[in-house]
Amino acid sequence: MKHNGKWLNPGYVGTSLLAMSAVLLPLGFLLLVVLLPMWTMLLQADVESFRLVWQDDFMRRLFGWTTLQAGISSVLTLLLGVPVAWAITRLQFRGREWVLRLLMLPFVMPTLVAAMGILALFGAQGLLWRGWDETPYLLLYGNVFFNLPVMVRAAYQGLCQVPATRLYAAQTLGAGVWRRFIQVEWPQMMPWLAGAICLVFLYCFSGFGLALLLGGEQYGTLEVQIYQLIAYELDMAQAGVLVLLALAVTLIAGLLYAWLSKRTMQKAMVQMLPPQKPTTSQKVGLLLALLLLFLCCALPILAVGWRAVLAGSSWQVVLDEETWQALVNTLRFTLLAMVVALVLGFCHAALAHRLTWVRSITFLPFMVSPVCISFGLLLCYPDYTASLSMLIVTYALLAYPFITKDVLSAWDSLPPQYAQVARTLGANGWQVLLFVTLPLLRPALQRGLALAAATCVGEFAATLFLSRPEWQTLTTLIYRYLGIAGRDNYDRAMVLTLVLMLMATLIFSLLEWCTARKEKTLC
Repeated sequence: MKHNGKWLNPGYVGTSLLAMSAVLLPLGFLLLVVLLPMWTMLLQADVESFRLVWQDDFMRRLFGWTTLQAGISSVLTLLLGVPVAWAITRLQFRGREWVLRLLMLPFVMPTLVAAMGILALFGAQGLLWRGWDETPYLLLYGNVFFNLPVMVRAAYQGLCQVPATRLYAAQTLGAGVWRRFIQVEWPQMMPWLAGAICLVFLYCFSGFGLALLLGGEQYGTLEVQIYQLIAYELDMAQAGVLVLLALAVTLIAGLLYAWLSKRTMQKAMVQMLPPQKPTTSQKVGLLLALLLLFLCCALPILAVGWRAVLAGSSWQVVLDEETWQALVNTLRFTLLAMVVALVLGFCHAALAHRLTWVRSITFLPFMVSPVCISFGLLLCYPDYTASLSMLIVTYALLAYPFITKDVLSAWDSLPPQYAQVARTLGANGWQVLLFVTLPLLRPALQRGLALAAATCVGEFAATLFLSRPEWQTLTTLIYRYLGIAGRDNYDRAMVLTLVLMLMATLIFSLLEWCTARKEKTLC
């Protein structure tokens, strides 16, 4: 083959085509699995449907409540997360490294685990309080449970970027702890906190599982209404209007988060202030911070375990053939989805590392809820309805951004001299990738896989809409038991929730903690 009058090696041409196909794979995937289904979904709406929806008082209140609960949850996580992050960042205490490692466990818990834990505490048969079923507090508590670790982690990363020299200089000039925080630490944390607020708002606005189980009829959200309109009323026109409203809000929040994430890219190593031995007053604050983490993040998880212990004979559900089939399906779907997500996540990171505009669409799957994606796929590809490929593709779509995010962040921080030295020694592009870049990216890849795998294990919305009855997973089996009246069915659901929680924790721990051994801190 000739190019510019010169003969090209066919092997080189084939390798180049393969590399180009690999990097363009995530763009084609997003086009086919996100953009086309969303466009098909939006075509269901028309001007008349939009007018009818907007003139409906119920729909306006529904949109207002969905936005309000997301806003309240964002503010709550900010007010609670910043003091907690400061305490575990600046103060030295026994078990600090364990707190940092366990911080993301609530975030990787399946939505059903969180919902069941909160119901075990404050539901109709609650251990602490009863009668909170028809209040908005359960949903807000669930949002804080999931998103407080996100805010704490973001504030922690922001504090890690405050140079110790600035704090020492402020202290030398007579600034106390509070003044140093306001004038030195807070401005440095702002980009991280702003991005975390956008992400928390996005999660709360487009969340489905918590709103379905904890919101009830009175405090459901747009996602629940979209599901009911399509699954029970087959009203595609009104559902399309609600999808349009949801997409408009989540697109703004998602793009703002993508823009802010660029500002928080670590460009240079910073010598952070080491944790200090707390004073007497700081010990009280540290105790309150740890207590807050326990009440918001650990208590619902412990409630699931306690309720399952009290289940008695309902533990026989573990021996049922139906349970084992659901467990096998959960693991099978997760494994297949992780293979796809691993390829997509790495290819997207490789492309985003070179092209800035590709970086901005990394979080596109986060901007669209699983409800909208699932029904958009059904409308766009009717021939693949109830097919295993559609289910696995949806799982992978919801999981691979976690891999992309961690790999891209690590790739950006790699010194370019490593690749340059390898090329000087005669290595080609593929050899540099396989023997230099990949080993250095392995810890970040494992962290991304941990979050992605936990997400697949607990996926509820896509499984509820796209799977066949024989493809029942642990999440849909739990939801089925909750829909059947009777104390035994409720206890069976709690037992299965404990199994699901332990499985998600085990998968996350195997992938995350083996990486954490190699890193003394998370900065």
